[in-house]
Amino acid sequence: MRKSVKVGKVVIGGEAPVSVQSMTTTKTADVEKTVSQIKSLERAGCEIVRVAVQDEEDAKAIRRIKEQIEIPLVADIQFDYRLAILSIENGADKIRINPGNMSRDRLKDVVAAAKGKGIPIRVGANVGSIKRRTSERWKDLAESALEEVRLLEKEGFYDIIVSVKSSDVLETIKANEYIAEKVEYPIHLGVTEAGVSETAIVKSSIAIGHLLLKNIGDTIRVSISGDPVREVIVGKKILIALGLREGVEVIACPTCGRAEIDVENMAKMIEENFFHVQKRLKIAVMGCVVNGIGEGKDADLGVAGLRDGAVIFVKGEIKERVSKEFVLERLKYYLNELLEEVER
Repeated sequence: MRKSVKVGKVVIGGEAPVSVQSMTTTKTADVEKTVSQIKSLERAGCEIVRVAVQDEEDAKAIRRIKEQIEIPLVADIQFDYRLAILSIENGADKIRINPGNMSRDRLKDVVAAAKGKGIPIRVGANVGSIKRRTSERWKDLAESALEEVRLLEKEGFYDIIVSVKSSDVLETIKANEYIAEKVEYPIHLGVTEAGVSETAIVKSSIAIGHLLLKNIGDTIRVSISGDPVREVIVGKKILIALGLREGVEVIACPTCGRAEIDVENMAKMIEENFFHVQKRLKIAVMGCVVNGIGEGKDADLGVAGLRDGAVIFVKGEIKERVSKEFVLERLKYYLNELLEEVER
């Protein structure tokens, strides 16, 4: 079992569930915009949020931001040790630094500040920061992260979270497997510079999913260029798909010429309406009744299209026939029945 580290009210590692993180895209000193984005992330289910700290104005804004949000806040500092200390003084719940960018004395100052407030430090490496180049870049990546861990350990600091990321899926997997064998600290998983939309989702799902299945990883961030809310949604779906988080899983047929309903839009609408439900339930959206009910029989709840409407089925049993405009309303009714049954 890995060591556990507390980030605000969230525990990472140990027996704690895998948490979902994201990072804001706003200028941190713009408190209003940053808080607004964090609240959107909170509603999506984000459990830890990271902000970029590029100057004193950003660091000082942390206190005002924290007054208005519910989830722990991590300050991301690249080079200036003074910004790390100022972020800690203003209430950051964790800092992310690169100890290799600081002198021994400066690192001591940062460690002393973190110890004084009882907050952890995340260290690690990505492909842009590794110090040596060999034919095994994944190993260079992992060893660079381990060097940073040792720098903190030399200062008597052990509330550490480790991260090794590449834009390459296989490098990310190999580096994290190596790290997991070498240290007992919690591991932050992610694929850096993963890209946009489908490319980022595919890369992150493969790397993060593979590692979590091997019991490697304690907190995740799915990096997607653009709106960070999507990162949280995809992260939660990865955990639900692996059985590591309770939630509604919507399955849908790939569609063919027999489809009598708009399967894609119906599935999206159901996901949006039921994403908040924190129970392990499966909802099926099938285009027709020819194979739909049989294929969706493992679902707790489902809908299959008819030429002039749809049928609602629960655990493979048809409950009623409805017109298409009432599908969502009736699904909600049967979902509430299922939730009441689960509670009993």
